[in-house]
Amino acid sequence: MASNDYVVDPGSSFPLGATWDGSGTNFALFSANAEKVELCLFDRSGRRETGRIALPE
Repeated sequence: MASNDYVVDPGSSFPLGATWDGSGTNFALFSANAEKVELCLFDRSGRRETGRIALPE
């Protein structure tokens, strides 16, 4: 599944981690040195990647 199959809206930088708000999930993280971050999604078994989304700054 391509990253353009998902809607990515601006999120919140806090709290860190994945937070479900009832209508979507906010993913927040910190890295002092990262040049790129991708969110990898997997099927329920955790064995097959189903999506990869490049996260903006």
